[in-house]
Amino acid sequence: MKKIFCLIIASAFFIQCGKPKEPVTGNSVLKDNSAKNLNISVLIDLSDRIDPEKNPNPTMEYFQRDTEYIKAIEKGFLDQIKSKKVIQLNDQMQVFFNPEPSDPKMNELTKELKVSFDKNTTKENINLVQNKYSSLPLQIYESAIKDKKYVGSDIWEFFKNKVKDYCIKDDHRNVLFILTDGYIYHKDSKFSEGQKTSYLTPELVKSLKLNSSDFKNRIQDKGLGFVKANDDLDNLEVIVLGINPAKGNPFEADVIKEYWENWFKEMKIKNYQIKSADLPSNLEPIILKAISGK
Repeated sequence: MKKIFCLIIASAFFIQCGKPKEPVTGNSVLKDNSAKNLNISVLIDLSDRIDPEKNPNPTMEYFQRDTEYIKAIEKGFLDQIKSKKVIQLNDQMQVFFNPEPSDPKMNELTKELKVSFDKNTTKENINLVQNKYSSLPLQIYESAIKDKKYVGSDIWEFFKNKVKDYCIKDDHRNVLFILTDGYIYHKDSKFSEGQKTSYLTPELVKSLKLNSSDFKNRIQDKGLGFVKANDDLDNLEVIVLGINPAKGNPFEADVIKEYWENWFKEMKIKNYQIKSADLPSNLEPIILKAISGK
């Protein structure tokens, strides 16, 4: 009886081993690899929020915080590059402004900061990116501050007309960092639809009387918020860094975040974070974690 039982078990084992394995299709391999391909974009708000005279901060100026945030983003990006085999590399990183500053030098700087890696990447290429991102972003801020022609922050128009073309690539993790105080304004994109607007300023928050603990109910009841700028951005992750509310309203930061959160949800952005202006040492771990996807 024992011999018969052993023969049955052995037969079942060989039958199972003899079964053909499920075929691995090209698409399934592509999805597995593409999930690791990074497409990182940084959108910089070069409005007067960075002006050290108008908005001074004795601990650390806001433009200096921004440059350190960018270094942390670059570090997270390169950490992922270094963790991959060279043959798997298909990653890129770039910096944008909207609208563009008047200084023509800015265009050259953004070209320098647009970097990509593929199977031909060398260690020297990686070191070169590190060198660029340690110095060029500061030049951008210094030029904007010296110029003093702060043209505003047209983030709404960027989402409407540019984000899909500039920041989303097929078969990539598309991550957009926005460095801003949370307010959006540009004279060429200022309009409203019903109670919703394409802009948000301290004056608007004040006029809407969003200065008490029931601000969420007021926003919902009155249908306040940003006008939807795009649809189906579910292939985009967004991290907003630097929310810096005007003083005088204890709920100002919460109102700003509520506007942004509702806007992202309307545009089908599922994965987002909105962080207040903080010292780079405190935000760096959040930035690195966001890029690693862990």
